[in-house]
Amino acid sequence: MVRILVAVALAVDAYVHFTLAGAMQLAAPEGIGGAALFRIQGGAAAVAALLVLVAGSRLAYAVAALVALSALGPVLLYSFVNVPAVGPIPSMYDPTWYPLKVLSVLAAAVGVLLGLFGFAVAGRRAASERV
Repeated sequence: MVRILVAVALAVDAYVHFTLAGAMQLAAPEGIGGAALFRIQGGAAAVAALLVLVAGSRLAYAVAALVALSALGPVLLYSFVNVPAVGPIPSMYDPTWYPLKVLSVLAAAVGVLLGLFGFAVAGRRAASERV
């Protein structure tokens, strides 16, 4: 069941990132831009969701938790801090909270927590199988 919930959280994260990607290009019309970053994050979330569903290993859960954290951290940072552009990464300060953003934060938070839980449980299961 944890596997499915982690995959669903990551799928929601991927959906939101792919849906918002076009609008995020406005942050930097030339260069990498927000759209590319959002598409990369959406792709990483989709791959991690599939990995958890197929493998269900400690590694899969660790990847899932890290990918979810890589979505959660920036959205919270850019919501509360006006971070300037850093090299090719544009400033994406966005203090507004709209439904898709809230959904993304919730999905990413669930993905992090359940990914860590799955990592711990898969570790115990693997240890008990060795005994």
